[in-house]
Amino acid sequence: MRLTRRVTFSSGHRYWVPDWSESKNREVFGQWANPYNHGHNYILDVTASGPVDPVNGMVVNIKRIDDVLKRDVIQMFDQRSINDEVPAFRSQSSTLENLLNYFAETLTAAFAAEWPGQPISLTHLRLEEMPTLWAELDLELDMMTLTRTYEFAAAHRLQADALPVEENLALYGKCNNPAGHGHNYVLEVTVAGKPDPTTGMMVDLGALDSTVHEEVVDRYDHKHLNLDLPEFAGRVTTSEVVAQEIWDRLDGKVPAQLYRVRLWETARNAFEVTRS
Repeated sequence: MRLTRRVTFSSGHRYWVPDWSESKNREVFGQWANPYNHGHNYILDVTASGPVDPVNGMVVNIKRIDDVLKRDVIQMFDQRSINDEVPAFRSQSSTLENLLNYFAETLTAAFAAEWPGQPISLTHLRLEEMPTLWAELDLELDMMTLTRTYEFAAAHRLQADALPVEENLALYGKCNNPAGHGHNYVLEVTVAGKPDPTTGMMVDLGALDSTVHEEVVDRYDHKHLNLDLPEFAGRVTTSEVVAQEIWDRLDGKVPAQLYRVRLWETARNAFEVTRS
């Protein structure tokens, strides 16, 4: 059984090493380099696993998890300048990736001390810096991922040319409208890897953004998928097909290992392709 507890904290940080020259900072951190802080409202999801106690019906008392998170996360990070006030980040950059590794090490030790000899373990962490950027660490698989989101508006028509008119209408309903219809698509692109020991980043976000915009967002935005894009000629532009096409366009081109593409057609429909 797994349970997840969410905490939030507000912190300032910067991508700037004071012992380096300005040129080196800008070379290493690119557009993110700045000697002054900026801030985020971080969201941290902490997942623990273990058996359900037959007496109290719980894996672990959430109040005790809250005590650990308050001591080791909130009191240490909330309303703080991470680079200046958290000792571990005076010598390393305060990226999502480094923060996740720090929380994993700190909370794993705290769980072992809090529940010695009990089969309760920290299994997963998710840290969101912004709604458009978050990282996850699966401790069981020893895998870290970083997710970036993008938006594009596009029209399409669901039409299978091999099927008769009546069957298309029965199958796709109003989505078979000859004039088409549109969506504000939300695209999540997830890469996997290890953070660079110097930058603390697993991927150059600027390069990732550039590739995704060139291959997908700028290509698809304000287009009719069926009529404007040759890759969809003769194909049914379901979100399954579009998500697979996006994967094929990005795999091997983004500057890290592509792990997952998730395409939100509406707030209720999402389709994803994941590396097996």
